[in-house]
This record gives sequence, C-alpha cells and structure tokens, in this order.
Amino acid sequence: MLRETDFTGLKLFKKGKVRDVYDLGDKLLIIASDRISCFDVVLPTPIPDKGKILTQISLFWFSYLEDIIANHIVSTNLEDLPAEIRDQEVLLKDRFMITKKCQVIPFECVVRGYLSGSGWKEYKKSESVCGIKLPAGLKESDKLAEPIFTPATKAEAGHDENVNLDYMQGKLSGELADTIKEKSIEIYNKAADYAAGKGIIIADTKFEFGLDGDNLILVDEVLTPDSSRFWPQAQYEPGRPQSSFDKQFVRDYLETLDWDKTPPGPDLPAEIVQKTQSKYREALKLLKD
Repeated sequence: MLRETDFTGLKLFKKGKVRDVYDLGDKLLIIASDRISCFDVVLPTPIPDKGKILTQISLFWFSYLEDIIANHIVSTNLEDLPAEIRDQEVLLKDRFMITKKCQVIPFECVVRGYLSGSGWKEYKKSESVCGIKLPAGLKESDKLAEPIFTPATKAEAGHDENVNLDYMQGKLSGELADTIKEKSIEIYNKAADYAAGKGIIIADTKFEFGLDGDNLILVDEVLTPDSSRFWPQAQYEPGRPQSSFDKQFVRDYLETLDWDKTPPGPDLPAEIVQKTQSKYREALKLLKD
C-alpha cells in the first residue's frame, strides 16, 4: 500500500489528490498512490492497490485510443526509473508513468452520456446541464440522445466550476476548443462502445489534454473509476441512482455520515475499503479480459 512518496533525491513537481509528480527535466514521473478523494477532500484511509489499478486501466485506454489521439506516455519500464529511486522498484511497479512534459489545457473536459450526478441535480431545476437544453421528462440515469460536452475549470484547490463551450473558446483559441470538444466526444463514443461489450456503461467521464508543441495529446489518467462513472449494464434501470464500479460507492457511504465535506475527511471502515477495492479490481478485469 502506498499513501504517499517523499523522494528527496528528485524534484517534486506537484502533489495532487491521488498522484505524486516529479520533475525529470524534459519529462515527468507520475506515481499513482492509493489515496482516495471524495468531494475534493483526500480521505485519511487509502484503498490498497488502487494506484496500480488506476494506472493499468489508464495504460489500457491510452493504447486503445491511439488511433484517435496521441498521449503523453514515454515509458512504464522499471529500468527507465531515475537512478535515485531504482531501489524503489518493488514499491513503484505497475503504478508509475514517465511522461512528456507538455502545456496542460486548464480545463476538465467532461463528456456526459447519461443524466446523473450534478447534471441530474441541475436538470431537475432547469431542464438543462451546463446551459445545454435537454428534452423535458427525462428521468435520473436516462441515456441522453447523444453525448454532451460540459467543460469545467481546473481548480488547484476546492471545487472545479462548470462552464460552457463559449467560455472555453474565450480562454483558448476557438479552433482549439472546438477540436477538444470533437476529440472528447469521439474518445467517449469509442470507449463507451467497447465498455458496453464488456458489460460496463460509461455514464460520464472527464479527460485532460495538453499541447506537445502544436500537437494536442491526451494526458493524466483516462477513463478510470476515479474519473468516470462506470455502471454494471446488467443492473441498469433508469429512474434511480445506479450501482457502480467507481468511487460513487464511497461517496454514498460518506453521505450517510454527519460530515460537512471539509477537511479532515473521516476514516473509512474496513468493509468500505474492501468493497471499494473489489469494485476497482472488477472494472479492470472486465475491461481487459
């Protein structure tokens, strides 16, 4: 189990909610810990092997989607680790990526194929999601007629803020924003079709992109249970919340507590930890089998 790293021989680039990122000059070393965050709070209880599972799912999707878009992966080979941490191979095996250092696009690129989460809450009030008007009479968890692109600003701390495509076009070039939207939906559609054949509904997900010179590439993690809603197809029934393979299970548990969703987060019971780990493992197994 890996809660966090502290490699003093390397320059820390960024410590995220889940990932520790080190600066290797023209590259980055991204290490996925077993931390879990909910409601933008990192919980004190890690989920054993979660970082390994997330990394293996991301690597699967990066490879599967290469015909649509290039990505930031340089190496996942142990022999390419910096000499300063070569003695940490056992700890880092299956949970790191050496990647290109690029200019990250400062938006979470969210694609929604189903009406759930914050989208469902907004729809009940306005029959729209992030300003996109939807038909009347939709139920919770309904499949949308076509996926919608609902970007959000990337907050360094606190909550990301939903915005619309016009806002994104104002912050980036309009052409780049339009390309990101098109690629996001194309990626989602290909992944959703594949996952459906494995018994998983990808209800929604978020992508991150970067510029490698003038080339748009896919970065960070992709289509994991941390960045997506994965639902078991066999249990899908519109009109209610769905069971899931993702951290919605932990969120649902936290909603039963007297906790105001500010740090520090509560400890997770062993049963919740074990069930969460099992859900992540099952998602990996289904996708790769």
